[in-house]
Amino acid sequence: MQDMRKAADWVRGRVKWFDPGKGFGFILADEGGPDILLHANVLRNFGQGSVADGTGIEVLVQRTARGAQAIEVLAITPPEPAGGVLDVPAEVVAELQRHPVQPARVKWFDKGKGFGFANVFGRSEDVFVHIEVLRQSGLADLQAGEAVGLRIAEGKRGQMAVQVVAWDVAVRCGG
Repeated sequence: MQDMRKAADWVRGRVKWFDPGKGFGFILADEGGPDILLHANVLRNFGQGSVADGTGIEVLVQRTARGAQAIEVLAITPPEPAGGVLDVPAEVVAELQRHPVQPARVKWFDKGKGFGFANVFGRSEDVFVHIEVLRQSGLADLQAGEAVGLRIAEGKRGQMAVQVVAWDVAVRCGG
């Protein structure tokens, strides 16, 4: 891998689309050029199983006869909020960021319905996860049984996730 990294180019861009079911997607480089293949295994090595369209991404890219391919994800930046579920003032968002990331397991998530539930380890109550919160967290989908990190707030109907991170990323960054 070290030799591949030496021959790779650092690229910053945005996720054009990513389909976890197909196991791949494409990145558009900020400086233009052809689409860059992003394989699910490369994303998983970073600690995520999916990534939302429009998410900022920094990758190492290898040029091959079949085109440009990401070989390592270096950083992911969630897309700008579009309003909706977290349409709250900046000072409230800053306060929410001080909440600890709690380890949780996805109970179920239905992308078509736009929501799902997770359980914090050691607790029985459900935590509501809305697809817009997932998108604002830079993720596109969750799988039942997947370990994640959640920042949680009390909503009108109970606990709700205000941020979702891949558990590997939460552990690596210290929550």
